[in-house]
Amino acid sequence: MEASGVADSLLSGACVLFTLGMFSTGLSDLRHMRMTRSVDSVQFLPFLTTDVNNLSWLSYGVLKGDGTLIIVNTVGAVLQTLYILVYLHYCPQKHTVLLQTAALLGFLLLGYGYFWLLVPDLEARLQRLGLFCSVFTISMYLSPLADLAKVIQTKSTQRLSFSLTIATLLTSASWSLYGFRLSDPYIMVPNLPGILTSFIRLWLFWKYPREQDRNYRLLQT
Repeated sequence: MEASGVADSLLSGACVLFTLGMFSTGLSDLRHMRMTRSVDSVQFLPFLTTDVNNLSWLSYGVLKGDGTLIIVNTVGAVLQTLYILVYLHYCPQKHTVLLQTAALLGFLLLGYGYFWLLVPDLEARLQRLGLFCSVFTISMYLSPLADLAKVIQTKSTQRLSFSLTIATLLTSASWSLYGFRLSDPYIMVPNLPGILTSFIRLWLFWKYPREQDRNYRLLQT
């Protein structure tokens, strides 16, 4: 195998490994829900939006014939669906959760209908679906900015996960390189905000270390 082929295989493997590692961070929430039989301190919308994101990228991967995208997003969609079902099982307000799920799934089905029925040209469908996936992914990466502002305001990184930050950084970087390697801006560009927000989180961990956070809370009490 040529050197370029080996590099492509390693990069593809890194994308799969790091992304599945990032998705598996939700297993701690799953364990918490099963042990406490409640959804206290567990957020539902990240599960739902990530699931929709996985299903969208899965469609793009199938249309493009990209095995790496297909594997990662198939496993990711299965995991996120599992998280959603467990959350729904223990959530006392099932009506709200079901409404949110139905709304996003309805939005996804409308998108499928548009891309697969109203855009007959394969190349145009690939471009428009890629653009949709890119915009959705960028919005997901930028959505936690409000939480980062709250961290700065409170000088506490208690609400941040260091392991998830590292996983997001490695995942975003590997997919950006993968997209660059394939000359696919729809894969490369939306992962750049993930790198940026991960570095911002790492800076916050350095700026407000957990030891300082404990001392700050003791002073407050």
